[in-house]
Amino acid sequence: MSNSNDTSFEQNFMPGLAVDTVIFGFHEHSLRVLVLRYKRTDIYALPGGFIQKKESLDDAAKRVLKERTGLKNIYLQQFYAFGDLARFDNAPMKKILQGNALKVSEAQWLLQRFISVSYYALIDYTKAVPIPDTLSESCEWYDLKKMPKMMMDHNLIVTKALATLRENLDRKLIAFKLLPQTFTMNELQVLYETILGEKLLRTSFHRKMQNLGILEHVDRKVTGGAHKAPYLYRFVAGRKQGRK
Repeated sequence: MSNSNDTSFEQNFMPGLAVDTVIFGFHEHSLRVLVLRYKRTDIYALPGGFIQKKESLDDAAKRVLKERTGLKNIYLQQFYAFGDLARFDNAPMKKILQGNALKVSEAQWLLQRFISVSYYALIDYTKAVPIPDTLSESCEWYDLKKMPKMMMDHNLIVTKALATLRENLDRKLIAFKLLPQTFTMNELQVLYETILGEKLLRTSFHRKMQNLGILEHVDRKVTGGAHKAPYLYRFVAGRKQGRK
């Protein structure tokens, strides 16, 4: 978000419309989500922003992701629009404005009702550099199982994003977006199990991945003896995985 005045917002941004992003990363067998904490408040939220009048929804979401992670050209999927009347509550935004020493007025642009078009993104955890926005004091990774209570319906947005990610795992072959360029079969299985929230039979999972024809054998890992070191794989480029 920006701390620009109302006149600037009204001139440059679409009224009543916002984007919120669920940015997933995978680290130490844990699925994580980027979360903002606003200055001098106990309010947490997903990274989000507004849509410029000469900007598409997708471009707005890409801009938010670049501003919060420093990354470009990452996997991005629009998954739902949140517009329930019950989500409208401007009390948290009043606290956020007060925490940033900004004027609070009932007619203020930021205090009006917004419909959120939500996206989820899959990024390599090791490459992201979390950056807070101008109203926030932090932008940090949280374990999906230990998420803070966020403003409005942002926890629900995360739940819906995870459900959509699970539905798309096999159909769009997108789990690889959360891994480094090379990985072991065990690392891939752990990622699938973490996303799905269930254990998978090792032999069946390995056979399934091999039969898909999407993995390329690279070499053995350097750790351990040569006869024990696991093989490294990488995803075969060019296979359709949905849009970016």
